[in-house]
Amino acid sequence: MKKNMGTTDKIVRLLVAIVAAVLYFTGTVTGTLGIVLLVAAGIFLLTSLVSFCPLYAPFGISTCSVKK
Repeated sequence: MKKNMGTTDKIVRLLVAIVAAVLYFTGTVTGTLGIVLLVAAGIFLLTSLVSFCPLYAPFGISTCSVKK
C-alpha cells in the first residue's frame, strides 16, 4: 500500500476519533448513532495509523507532501 495521507490529515483524523470515542464512552451520544460514531472512530484511527485511506485511492487523492 502506498501512503496517501499527510501529517495534518492523520492528526485531524486522530482528533476526530478521540472526540467521538469520548462522546460515546461518557454517554453523551448513545444508541445507533453512538455505535456508528464509534465504528467511524475506529476506522479513522486505523487509517491514520497505516497512513492509507482506501477512499482516496480510486480518486487519486493524496495529502502527502511532495518529496524532493
